[in-house]
Amino acid sequence: MAKYLLLKHYRGAPASVNNAPMSEWTEDEISAHLRYMNDFAARLEETGEFVDSQALAPEGTFVRFDGEGRPPVTDGPFAETKDLIAGWMVIDVDSYERAVELAGELSAAPGAGGEPIHEWLELRPFYGSPTTITE
Repeated sequence: MAKYLLLKHYRGAPASVNNAPMSEWTEDEISAHLRYMNDFAARLEETGEFVDSQALAPEGTFVRFDGEGRPPVTDGPFAETKDLIAGWMVIDVDSYERAVELAGELSAAPGAGGEPIHEWLELRPFYGSPTTITE
């Protein structure tokens, strides 16, 4: 088994086919999207492939150690992950091919008009996890 991160982006990835921002979706469209995500995770829990998933709030702060005293806190001018990363899912699967299959399925979550988003998901293996990429 190898763990993979399925990373959902707000922006920075190639545009989705159904590219309407979630802020323009109706409440029913948002509910359908969340239901799809929850049903997908529940199905993976049954197969033992689900590890974790989280949606991220738009707020965020950079913090670093800067010697003794209070660490500096800033809201920029760095690339802001709060504007880029929408959330993630961690899966634990038997193969790279299975990870690609699941990422493709997750990409079909419904969006505006109830149509699949066909969003690009970043698929990344955990460091130290064995991977076999055949492409």
